[in-house]
Amino acid sequence: MLSRLLKEHQAKQNERKELQEKRRREAINAATCLTEALVDHLNVGVAQAYMNQRKLDHEVKTLQVQAAQFAKQTGQWIGMVENFNQALKEIGDVENWAWSIELDMRTIATALEYVYKGQLQSAPS
Repeated sequence: MLSRLLKEHQAKQNERKELQEKRRREAINAATCLTEALVDHLNVGVAQAYMNQRKLDHEVKTLQVQAAQFAKQTGQWIGMVENFNQALKEIGDVENWAWSIELDMRTIATALEYVYKGQLQSAPS
């Protein structure tokens, strides 16, 4: 009878150990699934942030290239405007010089005309 009780007790202990081992495996599997689900959920956000960062980096590089091109073009425009201003100044200088020469020529012509008329009046007829 004692041996039968011992065998029943050992059998129940083995069943409990097996049940406990089964539950432990199920708990480990459930924890693994939960961990994988959490990691997958977090990885989606991280992957999206990484993709956004890559897009931003690309946009920044593109913007830098375009800004450099714009600065170069602006420099060229400034040079052209300065050259145009210089040409306008030169035209103004030439116009002023021509006006000054014209005024001098009129003065000389008036003086010559005055001298010529004076010579006509003083000449014997």
